[in-house]
Order: sequence, then structure tokens, then C-alpha cells
Amino acid sequence: MTNRLAQSQSLYLYKHAENPIDWWPWCDEALATAKTEDKPIFLSIGYSSCHWCTVMEGEAFSNEAIAQFMNANFLPIKVDREERPDIDSIYMQALQMMTGQGGWPLNIFLSPDDLVPFYGGTYFPVEPRYGRPGFLQLLQSIRRFYDVEKGKLQTFKEEILGHLQQAAVLSGAQQLSDDLLKLGLEKNTRVISSVTPGPSFPMIPYSSLALRGTRFDFATEYQAHQACTQRGLDLAMGGIYDHVAGGFHRYTVDTTWTVPHFEKMLYDNGQIVEYLADLWSAGIQKPVFEKAIAGTCQWLKREMTSPEGFFYAAQDADNFTTPTAVEPEEGEFYVWNYSQLEQLLTPSELAEFQEQFTVTLEGNFESHNVLQRRYSEELSETLETVLAKLFEVRYGSPPDTLVTFPPARNNQEAKTGNWSGRIPPVTDTKMIVAWNSLMISGLAKAYTIFTQPEYWQLATGAANFILEHQWVEERFHRLNYNSQPSVLSQSEDYALFIKALLDLHQAVVQVETGEKSKPVSTCNFWLEKAIKVQAEFDEFLWSLELGGYYNTASDSSDDLLVRERSYIDNATPSANGVAIANLVRLALLTEDLQYLDRAEQALQAFSSVMNQSPQACPSLFTALDWYRNSTLIRSTADQITDLISQYFPASVYKLETKLPEDTVGLVCQGLNCKPPARTTEQLLVQVKKSQTRVSG
Repeated sequence: MTNRLAQSQSLYLYKHAENPIDWWPWCDEALATAKTEDKPIFLSIGYSSCHWCTVMEGEAFSNEAIAQFMNANFLPIKVDREERPDIDSIYMQALQMMTGQGGWPLNIFLSPDDLVPFYGGTYFPVEPRYGRPGFLQLLQSIRRFYDVEKGKLQTFKEEILGHLQQAAVLSGAQQLSDDLLKLGLEKNTRVISSVTPGPSFPMIPYSSLALRGTRFDFATEYQAHQACTQRGLDLAMGGIYDHVAGGFHRYTVDTTWTVPHFEKMLYDNGQIVEYLADLWSAGIQKPVFEKAIAGTCQWLKREMTSPEGFFYAAQDADNFTTPTAVEPEEGEFYVWNYSQLEQLLTPSELAEFQEQFTVTLEGNFESHNVLQRRYSEELSETLETVLAKLFEVRYGSPPDTLVTFPPARNNQEAKTGNWSGRIPPVTDTKMIVAWNSLMISGLAKAYTIFTQPEYWQLATGAANFILEHQWVEERFHRLNYNSQPSVLSQSEDYALFIKALLDLHQAVVQVETGEKSKPVSTCNFWLEKAIKVQAEFDEFLWSLELGGYYNTASDSSDDLLVRERSYIDNATPSANGVAIANLVRLALLTEDLQYLDRAEQALQAFSSVMNQSPQACPSLFTALDWYRNSTLIRSTADQITDLISQYFPASVYKLETKLPEDTVGLVCQGLNCKPPARTTEQLLVQVKKSQTRVSG
């Protein structure tokens, strides 16, 4: 027997459709029912590829005794955080206020009359263990507290709500100075320079800001160039990267970048591709970076690109080892035991493989080996052959013949599919605008550096799908399930898609025309689309009172406890940080200073938190760098093609066909223009100087 979630298009919600818990989706009817019946709301938020979400679904949420008590005493609501990041953000912040930590699954209890949270946690076991209470006993205690301790409940709710409202408003303003930018560069470079116990995450917003800081010459105790290079090497050489088939896993559970949590998220891969391409353009040209970019793009094309052109959201960490297995196993699709390698490889191949990769008899993950490279140089022909053999074992076909690998969309498809290799993890095939946009930006950047036609084709295929399918009644929508747009777009969708469109506009001078890459006449298609999307963004999400952008539109926020303006970077860059940088770029490209005024107002709105907690918001400092050091370069296609492959991170390029006589380019720093450059050398000097105006 199924519950209401059987009708859901969300893979995460659908996974809970056979739970005995009488789940509701987040909707007006559910909220009204809880209020009418005076039942506390049990709000459980997660996502399809979350390992501990999957564990709790199979344990506590499948337990009959727990379900019976839950259904009688609470109104249980399931939310996919990838569908509703606005709801997730509010209650994650509340959980962190209550417990000092967060994570998923996010399980939190709300008062039905006002949706204010009063207790929360993450994973709860059925029986007490890991220092956590058993879930049934917890439910009984919470219901008793709700019924008996009304005074304490009200006091606690008022405190939490007050903190949430205060955090949503912010206050005070700071000068948008070089000193503030230096503070942000220093504090955020420290984040990626320090090795701390626990998991290792990509943290690309921090790494990207630190890389921007390498062009400045001011005193600091951290070696940004070294830290940025090491982060790139950790990503491209570590177990976080799938050396057999491409693509990056979510994070590693250790400090050595060895053993990952094996889910692959589109948003990580887009950001990492862009970062590695930036490293290359900055002159840090390690062969392993180019290989990781190429491998990730092949994985994207083979496994994560829909027939319509958009990119799927994620692949699970777990997979079934046999069609009859009851539960999937974590990482089995990706790891290798030593005896397998002995049978598959010749002695000389295995010996060389062990020299270059961390392969041992004991293994590094539950008697299996996660592959991690020891050196960053190009791999030998022998090692490429070894990796191709492993690929064929995993997929059932050699890498040069497997163009498309169809997704297993759910557990049933995974277990019943006619797989000639290993049973793959489930792929969440929904389209998320924000995540697609991150991948488009990564591909656009990689294209400007390596001029691979496939990168451009993949990027524009996804962008065109969004432009053609994600507007309903002139409103932008965040998701697409089976060719059906769903859920109004949120600030991250607008901001990241506008950035992607601007990145495509900048890359367009290198579009393939014929057998080799040649500059073409200017094309403002992508810029015009960015301007149009920005206008809608401004209309529905800009805060006239406070500055900056709300997470959700005014007409889709009625069911939210507070209306937030996201500025903190998490696994993805903050919407406001990206949005402000977009405004500066648009001001340069259109010469419309209203964009610049809005960027300044937004930065002022967040300047106090930038000063007080700089390590929380690296993307805002990236925006501040754009605001203080932005440069417009007007030149010919030939000149721009040379410049755009170099690392000038606060520059935009405008193709000019009618420059003054004997002029190769014009460089404008913010609102001030330099003398016309007469030679390529003079143009390059002007551009380099324009990028380093912060000094001291």
C-alpha cells in the first residue's frame, strides 16, 4: 500500500511512497490539516542521493510501530530540498541555532499554528545508538512536551523566531573598500589552506576566491597560489575523482582525499570543471587538470545528458551488487578488490598500476581499493589501457564505443535492467536550472581554454533547453520532470542561469566555424537573453526595502516562516554573491549604470556580515572584486581570442569592429578608460594592470 508520495515526480519523495508513515508533500492542505487537528508537524527534508536519508527511509520510516505513533500524533511532511531549497534553508538555519550543527536528513518539528520549529535533528536510529535517542521514544517525548509544556514551548518558539527574523534583515553598512576585499581574501584563503580533521569538501567558492587573490600583491600569511594549486591536485588526483569513467564524487570522508561518499552531484562537477579550467588559464597547467576536465565532460555526455539536451541532477552513492539484492551497497560500482585486479591485468600492468595509483592487497575501503593517483604527470599508454579494462568491467563496453549509458531511474530499473557490466547507481533525472547553469558555466570556461567543440555543444544544448522549456505564463520555473516545468524559480536559478548566459556570451568568439576554431562576428544572443532574465529577476525577487535578492518571489512566499536573502556559500555559491557579480558584468556590457547602482546597493546590504563573518560568504567577496576591479576590454576577435584564454577574472570582453585607426583595443577600468592601445603588447600590459588595482 502506498501513501500520498506515490504521486510525486520527485525521486526522493517517491522513494518514501511505500513507507507506512502517512506522508504529505508540503502543500496548503497539509498545513491546514495540521492546524485543524492540532498536530505538530514532523518535517523531514532530504534529497535522493543522500546516504543517511536512504538509511533512515529503510529503518525508522519503514517501522510499523513508529509509523502508527507518528500517524496518530503528528502530521508528517516530506520535502525534497532540491525542489524547495527555500524551505530547507529556513529550517536548516533553525536547526543550527538549536543544535549548533546541521545536515541531512533534516528532521524538525514545527508548531502547526505558525510553522515555528521547536525541536530538530538529523539522522535518528530506530533504537538508541551512536549517542542518539531511539526515534519512537523521541516522538513520544516531543508529543508529551507539546501537550504539557505550553509555556516553555511558546518561550522557545519566540526565541527561535526572533533569531530567524533578525538574521533575515541584517543591519549596518560598511565601506566597500580595498581593506574589506583584503579581509575577505585573507580569511577565505585560510579556509582552503588549513587541514582540519574530518571530511574534505571541494569548497569551490572559497578556492575560486583565493585564486582571484593570487593576482594581488599584499602581505598575507597564506600562500594562495600554493593553496589553490594543491586544491586542484587534491581534486584531480584524489579518490573524489572517478579515474575510470570521469566525474567527481560529493566529498571524501578523510583529510587525504582518498575515500569518497560516492554520490555524484551535477553542481559539484560544474564548479570543479570551471575551477580547474581557471587554474589552467592562470598558468597552473598540470596535465592531470586537463585530463580530469575531459573525463568529466565525457561522463557528462555519456551518463548525465538527456536526449533533450539538459543535464540530470545526480547519481546515487549506492548500487545493487546483484538483481536479487535486498539493499544496495555503498560504492560497489566504483571500487576494486585486489584479486579482481590480479585476474584482469597482466603482472607488468598491475605493477605499473600500483606505482601510479594507491592499490594494495588490503585496500583502503572495506577491503577494496578506491583509486587515487600518486603523481600528476600524463599517464602512460599502459595505464590508459588498464583504465580502459576497468571501464569495460564496470560498463560492459570499452570506453571508445560506449557513447551513451542509459540511466537507471529507480531501484526497480536498476535491478531489472539488462546491464552487461555492473549494476549502476540510480540516476535522478530531473532537471534543475541552478545546477544545469553551474555545469554550463564550467563547460563555457573549459571551451574558452581548450576549444573542444563538444564542450560548447553540451553547454548550449542545456542552455537552449532551459530557454525553450522553463517559462510558463511568462514565469521562469526551476525544475523539469518528464518535459513538464515545475516550481517557480528561486534566486539561485535566476542568478546562476544569468551567469551561465553571460559566460556563453563571452565564449562565443571562439565558436567552431569549420575545421578549426575561428573568431566569428559578435553575437549578442546570449547577452540579450541574460538581460531579459535579469529583468524578471529584478521584478519578482529584488528587495526594495533592504537591497539584495530574496530567495523566492513575493507571490510564492506565503507559506514561508521568513523571507530570506541567501548570502552564505554552501555546496553551491550564494545567489546574492553571483547575482551582484552579474550586475557588474551587465553594467559593463550594456553601459547601463542602473545595474551598477543595484550592485552597489546589494553589496551595502550585506557589507556588515561581510565584515563580521567574511569566511561565510566568499561569493560576496568575488562580487566585491568585480565591483572594485571590473574591466571592460573592447577589441577585435583575434585579440579577444588570445586574451580570453588567460586569467583575467574581473574582465569582460566586447567585440568591436570599428576601433579608432591604429588601435588594437580599448581598456576601461570601471568608469575610467585608458589611452587606446596601439599594439598587442600595450593592450596586454593595460589589461594586466587593470586586474591588480588593489595593492599594499
